[in-house]
Amino acid sequence: MNFIFIVQGEGRGHMTQAIALSKILRKYNHSLSKVIVGISPFQSIPDYFINKIGAPVIQFESPNFSKDNKQKSINLSLTLFQILFKSNTYRKNIKFLSEIITYENPDVIINFYDFLAGIYNFWYRPKLKFICIGHQYLISHPEFTFPNGKIMSRIIFKLANQITRLKAAKVLALSFQYFKNSMTNNIIVTPPLLREELLELNIKTEDYFLIYLVNSGYGEEIKFFHRKNPNIPLICFWDNKQKPNRYVVSDNLIFYQLNDQLFLEKMAACKGFVTTAGFDSVCESMYLSKPTLMIPVDGHYEQECNAIDAFKAGAGITRSNFDLTHLIDYLPKHKNMKNEFYSWVAQGEHIFIKNLT
Repeated sequence: MNFIFIVQGEGRGHMTQAIALSKILRKYNHSLSKVIVGISPFQSIPDYFINKIGAPVIQFESPNFSKDNKQKSINLSLTLFQILFKSNTYRKNIKFLSEIITYENPDVIINFYDFLAGIYNFWYRPKLKFICIGHQYLISHPEFTFPNGKIMSRIIFKLANQITRLKAAKVLALSFQYFKNSMTNNIIVTPPLLREELLELNIKTEDYFLIYLVNSGYGEEIKFFHRKNPNIPLICFWDNKQKPNRYVVSDNLIFYQLNDQLFLEKMAACKGFVTTAGFDSVCESMYLSKPTLMIPVDGHYEQECNAIDAFKAGAGITRSNFDLTHLIDYLPKHKNMKNEFYSWVAQGEHIFIKNLT
């Protein structure tokens, strides 16, 4: 069968999922003819994605979250304004999607949570299978636990999910742990899509903490913690083009630009992991048995949901700031969920092939 992927390009999670799934499909002699990535004008597609996805990559402008001036929290009002302001651009890009898909004539479109892909499927009603993949869809499961309060944020999150999955034949909800499928919501719960490089790493424990920042503005919080705790070794990955690839603050604080292989190598050897509650990075830390501190990005309701879900699965703890003393205190209490998580991940290939082909 011939596939096309449409991938939301914010962060790295959807892109690493796409890489992992492309390799599973090829293993069973299926083909991937095009990969279309939705990004903002301020983003670029990482080199590792272009090199590893194994198909021609086309980028187009698609809605993404807007950040505040400090590049830390999500500015929801600005996000909505940008969507309205660029509505003509997005309309043209939906037509652009239609032209590519008509030309390639795939059997299946896989949407990794891109908004314009969902609208395209609703408007054009192509006669092919449209399947959505993402951890976000797990919130429709009756057993999912939401953060307290924030009813409007919950409504907006559910609306976003509905837009991305308009007229979808199937919805595959990636999950940290097993849930019974909820047939009333057309949800199939699946293990996470992990890159094969992760499975080959040599796991050990050295004396440093690894930090992953989606929003570069949180770098100031890391520096503040470092000034108060200069003897604690920290290695941090961020997306900050204003700094060199290896930005050395001191012997015990080094920032790296995003580099997928180096990141995994550093994770495999760290004694604890700190992240802004993205789904894929937490899955990777669980697979490598690394206790994790999750700090959801301010205003990012999806990450608040991720943090609660990951806590229930035994990944680690969640807090509201980058004070690593929380993680240091938690280390001796952490229960290793390696066996349970390995067993769940091992079922993934069969589940994906069964539901996609």
